[in-house]
Amino acid sequence: MPHAPSWYAATAHPAPARPPLVGDVSTDVCIVGGGYTGLVTAIELAGKGMSVTILEAESVGWGASGRNGGQLITGFNKGIADIEGWVGKADARHLWDMSEEAKTMLCDMVERHGIDCDLKWGYLLAALKPRHMTGLAEHHAELEGVGYDRMRMVGREEIRSMVATDAYLGGLFDAGSGHLHPLNYALGLAVAAEKLGVHIHEGSRVVRVDTGSAPKAFTATGTVSAKFLVLAGNAYLGDVCPPIRAQVMPAGTYIIGTERMEAERAQALIPSDIAVADVNFVLNYYRRSKDNRFLFGGGVSYSGFDRPDLKQSLRRTMLKYFPQLADVGVDYCWGGYVAITMNRMPHLGRVSPTTYFAQGYSGHGLALTAIAGRVMAEAIAGQAGRFDLFARVPHRAFPGPPGLKMPALVLGMLWYRLQDWL
Repeated sequence: MPHAPSWYAATAHPAPARPPLVGDVSTDVCIVGGGYTGLVTAIELAGKGMSVTILEAESVGWGASGRNGGQLITGFNKGIADIEGWVGKADARHLWDMSEEAKTMLCDMVERHGIDCDLKWGYLLAALKPRHMTGLAEHHAELEGVGYDRMRMVGREEIRSMVATDAYLGGLFDAGSGHLHPLNYALGLAVAAEKLGVHIHEGSRVVRVDTGSAPKAFTATGTVSAKFLVLAGNAYLGDVCPPIRAQVMPAGTYIIGTERMEAERAQALIPSDIAVADVNFVLNYYRRSKDNRFLFGGGVSYSGFDRPDLKQSLRRTMLKYFPQLADVGVDYCWGGYVAITMNRMPHLGRVSPTTYFAQGYSGHGLALTAIAGRVMAEAIAGQAGRFDLFARVPHRAFPGPPGLKMPALVLGMLWYRLQDWL
C-alpha cells in the first residue's frame, strides 16, 4: 500500500519498488518489519558480516517510522528515579548513557550514509501552568544529576521570543534534542542497509513465525529460514507473536500540515526553527517544515477509530495557540499508531533463544530505535550484556481481555484529559 497521504509522503525522496518475497530463502537473520528498528538492526548486523533479510508488509517506513512527529527527544518517557527503582542506580545510569548513544548513532548514520532528512537541533518543552514549570524544573535537576548539561529553564519573556504565542508561562529548552523528516530518514536507512547487502522485501506480510531452534517466517508467497529472527513490527506487528502483543497498546496520534506560507510569516512562528511540545498528558507538538508550512500534532486515541472531524479538531486546537493562523488552510491531515507500554519504557526481550524483539518506545522511538537495533545486533553476535540490561526492565501486560482493554484505556485517558483541563 502507498504511504499515508501526509506531508511526509508528499515530500519523500524517490524510493525503488522492492519486490515481495517469492519462494524459500535462507539467511543468517530474518527481520520482520521495515521501520527504524528493523532497518537499524539490519545495518548493525550487516556491519558484523551477517546476511540479513527484511520482510515488510507494506513499504519501508509505512508505519510509525514514516508518520511520526519527527521529534528527536532526549532520554526515555520515564524519569531516572523510576528506572533506578527497577534496575538499580548503576544500571539506570548505563541505560541513560545508551539513550544518549542513540542520538549519537542517529547523527552518525545520517552523516555516514548521506541521509537527507532535514536534521535540526533544538527542542522546547513548554509549560501552560505553574505546576508544569515545577515539573520541568524537577526534570531539569534530575538530568543535571547525570551530567546532562544541554538543558536550561526559560521564562515567559524568553519563550515568547522563541515561539509566537502567549500561551506559555515558560519552559525547558534542550539543545540536545531536535527534529527531522521521519520518512526520509527511514528511506535513507533502507538505502544504507541495501548497500551493505541487506535484502528488503516489501509487500511481504508475515502471517506466521516459527520461533524454535531453526526459526522461520512465513508469508503468503514464501518462507525465510534463518539462524535468528527479529520481530520489529512494533504497533503494526499484529497477531504474529501473541506472547508479546499484550505488552503494548497501539495509540493513535495525529498531525495536520497547513498550506504553504510566505517564508517570513512561517519563520515568525518559530524564529529559532526548533521543535516544540507542551507538557500536557495529551500533549500538542509542532514545528515548521522546510517548505514553510506549520506541522501541528496532537490528540490521542486508544479506541482504534479516528474521529470524523479530525482535521477540524486539530485546527481548532492549533488556533488556540496560534490565532494568527486563522486565515491559513490545512493541506494535510494524517495519523498512525505508536506502541506504548504500561511503564512507558521500551520493551526488549527474547521469545526464545533464537527470536528477539523490540517494541513500545512510547513516543521516544525516533532515537531509541537506534540503540535497540544496536543492542539486538550485539546480542545476536554473542555480546548480550547491554541487551540483557534492557530486558531486565520489568513490563506488565495491559490488563483485561482483548475486547475490554481499549475501553478501559479510553476511560483512563478521559481522567488524564480532565487533569490537563484543570
